[in-house]
Amino acid sequence: MPSTDELIDLGDRRLRVRRLAPTHDDGLDRTVLVFLHEGLGCIEMWRDFPQKLCDATRCAGIVYDRTGYGRSSPWPSDPGVRYMEIEADLVLPRLLAALGIEDCVLVGHSDGGTIALNYAAADPEPLRAVVTLAAHAINEPVCVAAIEAARAAFASGDLRQRLAKYHDDVDGAFHLWADAWVAPGFEPMDANGRLPGVVVPVQAIQGEDDEYGSELQLGIIAGKVEGYCETRLVPDCGHSPHLQQPAQVLAEITRFVSPLALLG
Repeated sequence: MPSTDELIDLGDRRLRVRRLAPTHDDGLDRTVLVFLHEGLGCIEMWRDFPQKLCDATRCAGIVYDRTGYGRSSPWPSDPGVRYMEIEADLVLPRLLAALGIEDCVLVGHSDGGTIALNYAAADPEPLRAVVTLAAHAINEPVCVAAIEAARAAFASGDLRQRLAKYHDDVDGAFHLWADAWVAPGFEPMDANGRLPGVVVPVQAIQGEDDEYGSELQLGIIAGKVEGYCETRLVPDCGHSPHLQQPAQVLAEITRFVSPLALLG
């Protein structure tokens, strides 16, 4: 674990956290960007995008391994298919409190975006805005098919081998994600019950060729949240807009976040 990382003890689990600072600090107080990775992700799999966004917005950042991923500890008990809601309702608030973060913008990719929306639904005091990248409001057949393909690749060993270098418990990390998404009747969130509770500004971004979801996701998010929402469909882009079209996505998020970022 790099020396810049730390393990935050929440009592029933320890989460690996990396703190980021903008390269150029103008001395003004700004919100903190908190990055929530995808279903098989971790700190490293964001690559350099969080640092670039912190530099562009001049905000500090927090990137962390969610429960059961990367170098964070496993779930103390099996969360089952509600792992995203539990992370949003019970884990993320404790982590923000432990880090002393009183004002933040969540930037979530895939599962991380869904967790961010679930968290925002309670209108928590620290939250200023949400940015989602390929978030899931509902479970679509195209997503189930893509995850079934991932399950086959994992079983053959190729995908497992590639993921093993990122996760202490690669089998636990994979099955937490994959088994939930293919469970009969699974939905990533109660879209009808939770999205109307989201009153902070939302920017929802998705790749035009996303193999895990269609443009319908953007329509549901924009149509059901209570507050301001803008959507961006990125051409020539799959499930990871920040990695596949980084310049465009960096510019879009910077434009959205920068006017909201200043405190006071």
